[in-house]
Amino acid sequence: MESMLNKLKSTVTKVTADVTSAVMGNPVTREFDVGRHIASGGNGLAWKIFDGTKKSTKQEVAVFVFDKKLIDKYQKFEKDQIIDSLRRGVQQLTRLRHPRLLTVQHPLEESRDCLAFCTEPVFASLANVLGCWDNLPSPLPSDIKEYKLYDVEMKYGLLQVSEGLSFLHSSVKMVHGNITSENIILNKSGAWKIMGFDFCIPSTNPSEQELKFPCKEWDPNLPSLCLPNPEYLAPEYILSVSCETASDMYSLGAVMYSVFNKGKPIFEVNKQDIYKSFSRQLDQLSRLSSSALQNIPEEVREHIKLLLNVAPTVRPDADQMTKIPFFDDVGAMTLQYFDSLFQRDNLQKSQFFKGLPKVLPKLPKRVIIQRILPPLTSEFVNPDMVPFVLPNVLLIAEECTKEEYVKLILPDLAPVFKQQEPIQILLIFLQKMDLLLTKTPPDEIKNSVLPMVYRALEAPSIQIQELCLNIIPTFANLIDYPSMKNALIPRIKNACLQTSSLAVRVNSLVCLGKILEYLDKWFVLDDILPFLQQIPSKEPAVLMGILGIYKCTFTHKKLGITKEQLAGKVLPHLIPLSIENNLNLNQFNSFICVIKDMLNRLEAEHKTKLEQLHVMQEQQKTLDITNQMNVSEEAKSSSTGNQIDKVFNSIGTDLLTSGSDSKENELSSKQRKTSLTLEEKQKLAKEQEQAQKLKNQQPLKPQTHTITPPVKQAKDLTETLIDNMSSLTNHSISKPKVASSGSFSSVPPMGIGMGFSSPVDSTKRNITNGLNTTIGLQTSGFSMGAGTTNQNFFSSPSGTGTAKSKWLFSQRSEGEQQRLPSLK
Repeated sequence: MESMLNKLKSTVTKVTADVTSAVMGNPVTREFDVGRHIASGGNGLAWKIFDGTKKSTKQEVAVFVFDKKLIDKYQKFEKDQIIDSLRRGVQQLTRLRHPRLLTVQHPLEESRDCLAFCTEPVFASLANVLGCWDNLPSPLPSDIKEYKLYDVEMKYGLLQVSEGLSFLHSSVKMVHGNITSENIILNKSGAWKIMGFDFCIPSTNPSEQELKFPCKEWDPNLPSLCLPNPEYLAPEYILSVSCETASDMYSLGAVMYSVFNKGKPIFEVNKQDIYKSFSRQLDQLSRLSSSALQNIPEEVREHIKLLLNVAPTVRPDADQMTKIPFFDDVGAMTLQYFDSLFQRDNLQKSQFFKGLPKVLPKLPKRVIIQRILPPLTSEFVNPDMVPFVLPNVLLIAEECTKEEYVKLILPDLAPVFKQQEPIQILLIFLQKMDLLLTKTPPDEIKNSVLPMVYRALEAPSIQIQELCLNIIPTFANLIDYPSMKNALIPRIKNACLQTSSLAVRVNSLVCLGKILEYLDKWFVLDDILPFLQQIPSKEPAVLMGILGIYKCTFTHKKLGITKEQLAGKVLPHLIPLSIENNLNLNQFNSFICVIKDMLNRLEAEHKTKLEQLHVMQEQQKTLDITNQMNVSEEAKSSSTGNQIDKVFNSIGTDLLTSGSDSKENELSSKQRKTSLTLEEKQKLAKEQEQAQKLKNQQPLKPQTHTITPPVKQAKDLTETLIDNMSSLTNHSISKPKVASSGSFSSVPPMGIGMGFSSPVDSTKRNITNGLNTTIGLQTSGFSMGAGTTNQNFFSSPSGTGTAKSKWLFSQRSEGEQQRLPSLK
C-alpha cells in the first residue's frame, strides 16, 4: 500500500513538475490557471494540451504548450526555423474565425522555455483518438484510451472538416497544406475543428477567378517539424512542386481512409527516399483496388476513391463533398442543425424541437450528452422555447444515470422549476413527475419539485389543477410523509373547498381517495373524514366522491373506521346524504349498500363486545362467591392458628425461663397493661433502642482457634495431701445452721465450704451463661462435687435431713482419717 502511495505521489509530482517546467515564466500563466496534461496535437503532435481556466471569469479553456526542450538536438538555425513555423501557424489560426476552425481564446505567448496559447476547451486530437499517443502523459488518460468513434461522429466529423475546407478555399482563398489527423482537434463537445496552419499557402491573386498558390520544393534536409506530413500529402507537392485547393481534398481523402481504418494511413512513405516512395504511390493510386477500400462504408467508397485520384481535376471540391448522400444521415443532419441553431428564428427552432424526440433514440448516448444536451439547455434562457425544449431534455434524462442527471441536467433544470409562464412548463413537469422524483435528490425535491406541485394546485387555471390532481396519485408513493401530510393534503383540501369548478372538486375527492393508502389511520380519521362534512356541494358526483372516501376508509385493512366513529360521525353524515333528491337509483343503492355494511359491522362488533362483557360478569360473580367461601374458611383457620400460636408461645416461654422470671414478666406485663411511670417508659424506650441496634448488627461468624495442649507438670503429692486434710478439717469443724421452717430452700454453709450453690443461684447463673450443666469442684485423687439436685433433696418435714447429713459427713471424715496413715 505504501509503495502504491509513493508511486502515485511520484506520478503526481512528476506531472506537476512537467506542467511547471513547461509553462513557468510564460505570460499565459498570468491570466490562466494551467491544469493537467490531457492530450497532444499539431504537426508531429508537438503541442502538449492542458486543461485550464481563466482566472478572472473561471471560464474553461485549453492551453497548448510547446516545450523547447523537444528541439534541443537541433542546431540554432534549425531551432529558429521550427519556432518560426509554429509561430506562423498559431498566428494564422488566431486571425481566422469560423465554427469549423479551432477558436483561439488567447494569442501565442513566448518565453525562454516554451510557446503557449489558449483555445476553446479541447478533448483530444483525432490522431490521439485513432491510437497515436505520442507526447501524451503517462499513464495514458483512460478517457482517450477507451474512446470509440461512433458512425454518426465519423460522418458528421468529416462533414465538418469538409465545411472548414470549403470556407478556406472559397472565402479565405487559402490552401491549408497539411490536413492530417494530427491537425484535426475534437473539442469538449465532440466537434471536429481544424488547426495547424504552419504550411498554409494564401492565394497570390485572391481577386481573380483562377487562383494561384506558390509551392515550395520539398527539402529533405529540413527538420520534420518544418515539413508537412508526407503520408497525407498530395503527390503533386513532391513530383511537380505544385499545389491547389484539390491538394487539400487529397489530404481529406487520406484522412477519411485513416478514420475508417483505425488511424492507419493509405500509404507509408519512406522519408529518406521520398521521391521514389511517391512515384510508387502514384502507380498504386492509378489502379486503386476495391480490396484496399473494403473497410470504408460502401456509400462513400467511390467518393474517397475520387479524392485519392492522381489527377487533381478529378477530385471533388470541398463544397461538393458537403453535399454527397453519405452525409445525408439523420444523425449527422441533426448535429449539423444544432451547430447552426443560433442562426434560426423561434419558429424554425420550435419545428425542429418538435421532431427531435423521434431522432434522439437513434443516436448514441455519449453523442447526445456531448453534442445535443448543451445546446438544448442553453435554450432555457428563452422562455418561449422552454415548452419545446423541455420534453427533449427530460427524454434525455430518462436515459441518464442518477449521477449523470444530477451533474449534467439538474443544474440547468433548477431555474426552470420556478418558471410559471408559459403554463405548458407546469404541464410537462407534471407529466414527468415520476422521473423527477426518482432521480432528483431529496433536498432538491423539497426545495424545487414539490413547491412546483403546490403552485400547480394553487394555479388559477382549472386545467392545471385538474391535471395536477389526476397525476398526484401516480407519484404519491415517492413523496415523503411529512410533506404529504403538512403541505400536499391541506392544498388539496383547499382546492376542493375554495374552487367554483365541479370538476376540480370531484378530482380533489378522487385524488384523496387514491392516496388514502399512503396516509396514517388516525390522520385519516381525525383530518380527512371531518373534512368531508365541510364540503358544501350536494351534486351527485361530489356525494359519490364523499361516499367513495368513506368506503375506501371503511374497507381498507390498514385504515378502517372504529365503531365509535361509525355510530357518532359517519352514519349520521351518510344517512342524510343518501336521501338527497339529486341522487339517482343506482347512486342511492350504492349509499344504502355502504350504510348496511357499516350497520352490520357496528352490530357485530358491539354484540361481540357485549357478549364478552356478559361472560366476564358471570365469571366475576362466580369468583366473588368462591372468594367469600375462602374468606370464611381462612377466618376459621386463622383463629385456630392464633390459638395454637398462643399455646406454643407460652410453652416456649416456660421452657426457656424459670418460674421466678415468668412471674416477674407477668408482673411487668400487668404493670404495662395498667399504667407506666415516666422512668419505666424511658427504660422501655432504651430497651427497644438496644434491641433495634442488636437487630441491625451483622451476624457473628465463628472464629477458628488453635488449641494448644497444656504442658504437663509433675505434681507434688505431699502438698496436695496436706491441702486435702486441711479442707476436711475445716468441714468437720463447721456446723450447719438448721432453719426454723420445715422446708429448706438452700444450704449456704455447704455452698461456702465445698463450692455448692443454691438452686436459685444456679438457675440465675444458668440464665446468665446460657448453660444448664452441673457445676462442681474436683481434687486430685477423689471428687467432692455436688450435682444440681432438686430443692427437696435437702429438706424433710421432720428434720431428718440434718441428721442424715451429719452422719454422712462423720462417716466420710472417719474413713479419710483411716487412710491417712497408710498414705503417710
